[in-house]
Amino acid sequence: MAGLVRKSFTEPDEIRPFQADKGRMELVELGPGSVGRATFEPGWRWSDHVKPIAGTDSCQASHAAYVISGRMHVVMDDGEEAEFGPGDCMICPPGHDAWVLGDTPCVMIDWQGATNYAKG
Repeated sequence: MAGLVRKSFTEPDEIRPFQADKGRMELVELGPGSVGRATFEPGWRWSDHVKPIAGTDSCQASHAAYVISGRMHVVMDDGEEAEFGPGDCMICPPGHDAWVLGDTPCVMIDWQGATNYAKG
C-alpha cells in the first residue's frame, strides 16, 4: 500500500482550458485516478465550450462532484434536469448538457469524471 499523498490545486498536475477562455479543469493525480477542480465562467455552456474538444453530441463523462460556488443547470439527454449550487453534491451520469447560471463562476470539485474531461 502506498503512503500518504498530498497534492494541491495551487500546483495542479495538468490544466485543461475550455474554448473561448470560459474556464478550465485543473487536475491533481492521486495514483488510482485524478481529482479535478473545474471553474466554469459566466456564459459557459458544455455544448459551446467543451463539445468541440470532446467531439460527442453530449457530455459522456460521469460526474461525482461538490459545488463550491456559483450555479449550474444540467439537462440530461432524456430531458431530466436539475440546478446545482454551493454546498450541493452531484451525481451526473453520461449524456447531458450544462450551463452556468448568473454572473458568478461555478467552481466544483469532481472526483469521478475529471480524468478524461475536456481532453482533446
